[in-house]
Amino acid sequence: MAEVHTGRAGTIAGTGEARGSAGRYRMMRLSRRFEETVHDQFGDGQVPGPLHLSIGQEAVAVGACWGLRQTDAVLSTHRGHHHCLAKGARADRLMAELLGRTTGYSRGRGGSMHVAIPSIGLLGTNGIVGGGIPIATGAAYGMQAQGRDDVTVCFFGEGATGAGVFGEALNLAALWSLPLVFVCENNQYVELTPQSVHVAGEIWRRGESFGIPGVRVDGNDVDAVHEAASDAIERARGGGGPTLIEAVTYRWFGHYAGDRAAYRDENEVETGRAGDPLIKARAALDPAEAEALDADVEKEISAALAFAQRSAVTGPDALAIDHWAVS
Repeated sequence: MAEVHTGRAGTIAGTGEARGSAGRYRMMRLSRRFEETVHDQFGDGQVPGPLHLSIGQEAVAVGACWGLRQTDAVLSTHRGHHHCLAKGARADRLMAELLGRTTGYSRGRGGSMHVAIPSIGLLGTNGIVGGGIPIATGAAYGMQAQGRDDVTVCFFGEGATGAGVFGEALNLAALWSLPLVFVCENNQYVELTPQSVHVAGEIWRRGESFGIPGVRVDGNDVDAVHEAASDAIERARGGGGPTLIEAVTYRWFGHYAGDRAAYRDENEVETGRAGDPLIKARAALDPAEAEALDADVEKEISAALAFAQRSAVTGPDALAIDHWAVS
């Protein structure tokens, strides 16, 4: 079955790895500009509900999702727009969802933290910390029970590793050798406090007692993430069982839009931003090609925002849509 590469091939020159590098850069750029645009809309009062930005963390989503099939599953978090886009979500419909418009993936009713697109294998972002972990475990079991060679990738933050369900999932995944890849997106902050206050030990080694291999990678290096994820996905697809990946990155902004993050030192933030994953990925491209990709992304984001803005605002009547009763 063909892989799903979500970069826009029409603007990407070359073949093989060069094409992959350009495509991954384009997808990271799309994610960055999507978040910046949504943040501006939030400031203008156009985004109902809370908003959690993934700026600075693009390489984790893109690197992990780049080689997935459409039939593979992804479970995301409250900070998951980059996962949605990397798995193949359309920027225009995702924008519409966040702006509360009827053309959004959930008719504007789910908002930022509750996006589900089963048709592309995105089984949902989740407002509960660690909430996607048991769903991912069940999805992987379902794939195995059906005799499919698809895999499930589960994203979660370092704070979720302190939840009991994480240990339960590791146990079942190992016990049943499930086709599941755990990806801890370690952005070094658990809501408003640093990781050191909440998380003991080394996350990537949490699966050792269950016999689950683990690896820690630079979460700002999309190629490093892609390599680690590809190995884990191949292992899971071949019946080798789960893998735990810890991708260390940095959360550029506060926990939510409007959180000024006064609890962080300015020097720390400056150092964290210096590891910008887009700069790293762009450096591997021809400057002219990178500029063309940037321009192409701007067109897509502009069109996505225009699409959302001309769409009808979701009203109370939408609450009665898509309800089912079993008699």
